[in-house]
Amino acid sequence: MNMMEGAPIYSKSDAKEEYVDLTQISLRPIDLSDVDDLMLWTTDEKVARYCTWEPYTSKEDGINFIQNIASKALWFRAICLRDRAIGCIDFFSCSGQRKCRDKSAELGYALSSIYWNKGIATQVVKQVVEVAFGEFPHLERLEALVDVENVASQRVLEKAGFQKEGVLRKYLFIKGKSRDMVMFSILPNDRQI
Repeated sequence: MNMMEGAPIYSKSDAKEEYVDLTQISLRPIDLSDVDDLMLWTTDEKVARYCTWEPYTSKEDGINFIQNIASKALWFRAICLRDRAIGCIDFFSCSGQRKCRDKSAELGYALSSIYWNKGIATQVVKQVVEVAFGEFPHLERLEALVDVENVASQRVLEKAGFQKEGVLRKYLFIKGKSRDMVMFSILPNDRQI
C-alpha cells in the first residue's frame, strides 16, 4: 500500500486482493484537484470499453472532462474511497426529445477496474436513485442504457432495483460501431425500502 501524498492509494496489484469497506465510499462534487485520481481510471481501456469516450491520453483530457463535461450533467459526483476519486456517477435530463421526457433522467457511471466486483457500483447506484427522486421530485423515471455485452453493469442495475425493459437494437453508434443497448429503468414506486 502506498499512502504518500499525491500517490495512488494502492498499486494495481494491492487493490486486486483488497476488501473494500463500503462505509469508506462517499459521493462528492468533482474538482480540478481530482485530476490525477481521475487519470488513473480514465486512461484504463477496460473502463472505457463500454463508454462513449476513448481512454484519455493526457492530463488536458481530464481537465476538460472536469471543467466542461461533468458540469453539463443535471447531477454529477465523484465516487470516492477515503476522499480519492475512483470513479464517477451522474444523471442528466432527457428533456428536449419529447415533452414526456422532461420527467426522465439518464444514469451513467464509471468505476476504476481495480474496484470492480466489490459492491461499490451497486451501493452508489442505490444512493443516487434516492438522490434523483428526493432532490428532483419532478422526475418520474430514471433510466440507464447499457451495452448488451456489458453484463456486469446490467447486474449492478438489477441489484439496485432497476427493471430491464428490453434491448434496443443498433440503438447507438459508439466508437465506429452500431451497438445494441439494454434499457433499464426505475420509477419512484419501484424503490426497495
